[in-house]
Amino acid sequence: MDESTGSGYNGRRAEETKERAMMRQNPPWELEISLDDVLRGQGADPAQLRRRSPVLVEAAERALAEGRSLIQPAAVHREVAILRARHERLELEDGGFLAGALPFQHLAGAERVIVAVCTIGEALETRVASLMASDPIYALALDGFGSAAVEALANALCRCFSTEAETAGERTSLPLSPGQPGWPLAEGQAQIFALVDASTIGVQLTDHAMMVPRKSLSFVVGVGRDLQVRGSPCEACPLKERCRYRSDRDA
Repeated sequence: MDESTGSGYNGRRAEETKERAMMRQNPPWELEISLDDVLRGQGADPAQLRRRSPVLVEAAERALAEGRSLIQPAAVHREVAILRARHERLELEDGGFLAGALPFQHLAGAERVIVAVCTIGEALETRVASLMASDPIYALALDGFGSAAVEALANALCRCFSTEAETAGERTSLPLSPGQPGWPLAEGQAQIFALVDASTIGVQLTDHAMMVPRKSLSFVVGVGRDLQVRGSPCEACPLKERCRYRSDRDA
């Protein structure tokens, strides 16, 4: 996309983009969640826990067994044309925008942007709260399952976006979320929630830019034929230099 003049869609392309701009909720998901994912969801190194903390591994196994009955995966997304990209700001169809160094760096070459919010619902965090006083080890394991589940849901969404784009001869960018370096949390969340109606899946944004239910994620993905995919998700993370899981997750 030209940074000053926009994408120059013809009439047919504009109609297709208009259709894509409608809110879409996704059908039920079968999420791939492993025991190691649950352990990582607690901020732990699975290999070390297996050697040193069998009690925590057992709790994670219990969480993996019960957790699926406590989640209600849901997602809503909207695909919108990018009209112009300049001065670290992407101007979108219908008057919306994304502003920040991070989205500008990764999405300035895209033709469209997919804005998404996903959640696993509130039942799991209610269960975690009820267990925290009586069984904190298991409560934390369930919380780790919740973190793994919402990440798996976001990954499943991104795979769907990528497959759809590849079918059309296009590419997708890395998923970008508010709070990553170059996209302040409060500003980014406000931009996303102005573009997609997350209340349709029960997600609200607090005055402090936090999502409720807590196990929810918001992100954007660029789409385009000539899109240049830059780096990996780890490169946008503030913990990249000291993360013990970086090589494992990138492998």
